[in-house]
Amino acid sequence: MDTLKKETLWWRVDAKKPDLKIIAAAAQLLREGKLVAFPTETVYGLGANGLDAEASASIYRAKGRPSDNPLILHVADLEDWEPLVQQITPLARKLAERFWPGPLTMILPRSFRVPDVVTGGLDTVAVRMPATAVTRELIRQAGVPMAGPSANTSGKPSPTTAEAVWEDLHGRIDAILDCGPCAVGLESTVVDLSGEVPMLLRPGGLTVEALREVIPNLQLDPALAGAKVAIPKAPGMKYRHYAPKAAVEVWEGPADLVAQAFLEAWQQDAAEETGFLVTEELAERLPASSRVITYGQRRRPQTLAAGLFAALRRFDALPVRSILAEGVEEAGLGQAVMNRLRKAAGQRVRRFAKGE
Repeated sequence: MDTLKKETLWWRVDAKKPDLKIIAAAAQLLREGKLVAFPTETVYGLGANGLDAEASASIYRAKGRPSDNPLILHVADLEDWEPLVQQITPLARKLAERFWPGPLTMILPRSFRVPDVVTGGLDTVAVRMPATAVTRELIRQAGVPMAGPSANTSGKPSPTTAEAVWEDLHGRIDAILDCGPCAVGLESTVVDLSGEVPMLLRPGGLTVEALREVIPNLQLDPALAGAKVAIPKAPGMKYRHYAPKAAVEVWEGPADLVAQAFLEAWQQDAAEETGFLVTEELAERLPASSRVITYGQRRRPQTLAAGLFAALRRFDALPVRSILAEGVEEAGLGQAVMNRLRKAAGQRVRRFAKGE
């Protein structure tokens, strides 16, 4: 399949009153082995027939994605994932009943029906049920599970609008279903249930605190602390992700110390080559400038999650060589926000502490 010379259709869909003819047309494209970008509550995904190896392989080509980076299979209803895994464990069923549809991806041993290309050659498969009703209806009408990573060029910040999808992938994919901005703004939380101990592989739109209400013994994968990953079991674990063109460095620590450091950095940037990614609270202490971009409110972590990727993308239109990013408290959604920021920075982090 030639993914480089396509006419990309852009269909706008009312999330509350969707045009079923548009959804049917998108479903037909999926059945034909073509690529459709779709909305979810987390980020926009790039969908293909998840049981068609060639269609799923075209996702990697369109994105420039490494072939060992596994894809997530999206399903519309609880019964849809049974053919995709060897067994649905009691814990997996409990999590599905509690958190699906929603931003939770579960990893289980795969069935023979799932192509190798979807799993990156692993013997496990990642499955989730998105909360966006339009996308679940798309999957139902297609009649197949939908393989779908984020709908962006590999390595760039994930798209939270159809405009961002178009910017990265028009001419490479067949269609975009546009339902407006994504509500959560960060990818799903990924939990590995294939081993003896449940393991968090990627924090996301569902908080660890909520998960531990169901999984008290949930462990954190060492990769979340910066350990190198040889074989990624989930998207976002091994490769450079979420990064704008300019180099990013994250500054973490008590809010007052970080704010003072940002003020000093602003004053020292005579060449005006530095961008500043900050909370709305810190922006009030900096001069008004196009190089100061906010991504949400420190006191409302959900706004940070929803605004992060769009804010990172805005820097690509500015003549900056580096970006200083304000870190936030690593609790609730803040854990996922910091995971994405550190990934965008390639783990370049400066930590401030009182008494230094």
